[in-house]
Amino acid sequence: MSIAKFFGFGKNEKSITPGEAIQKLRDTEEMLCKKQDFLEKKIDQEISLAKQHGSKNKRVALQALKRKKRYEKQLQQIDGTLSTIEMQREALESASTNTTVLQTMNEAAKALRAAHQDMDVDKVHDMMDDIAEQQEVAHEISEAISNPVAFGDGVDEDDLLAELEELEQEALDEKLLETTGVTDELPEVPSAIPETVPKKKAKEDYDDDLEELAAWAS
Repeated sequence: MSIAKFFGFGKNEKSITPGEAIQKLRDTEEMLCKKQDFLEKKIDQEISLAKQHGSKNKRVALQALKRKKRYEKQLQQIDGTLSTIEMQREALESASTNTTVLQTMNEAAKALRAAHQDMDVDKVHDMMDDIAEQQEVAHEISEAISNPVAFGDGVDEDDLLAELEELEQEALDEKLLETTGVTDELPEVPSAIPETVPKKKAKEDYDDDLEELAAWAS
């Protein structure tokens, strides 16, 4: 019987998935780690036994040290085996990840192909040209609607210009009047009456003059 058949790796062996293989490797790592702990404890025990009988019974102490050496050798082998299993597990995990990624990309490519199956590139270009044309028409319609409509109002533009010139001339005249200070208002008539000599006082002065003349003549 071959070693492969002994360990169950014959030709008729059923293939397992990457996930199952990774799980088996992890189980093996866990078992070997437990074996490591056991061997380390045994080494500590043999060292204690050798110390205990070192001066009393050298034969027992030497046997303990020999066993310790065997345990250490087994521990070293387990360390190497764990390193190999760890590298194999990491490689398998990486391969499994790559396989999952590739499968996902393949499925996405198939879905994209199916989505484009009923699409024709020329038809798509024609559709985009039609959309652009309709957008241009809509833009022209919006421009036409937004422009104000000019209706004829029957007013002669020359008449409007003449009226505008008259208004400008009036404004100019008003500005000149304000500058020169000319005004259309008449001066106010003084309300106070000038004082006059009273008539009675004038008559009295005249009588006094007559009396003085008469006295001089006599």
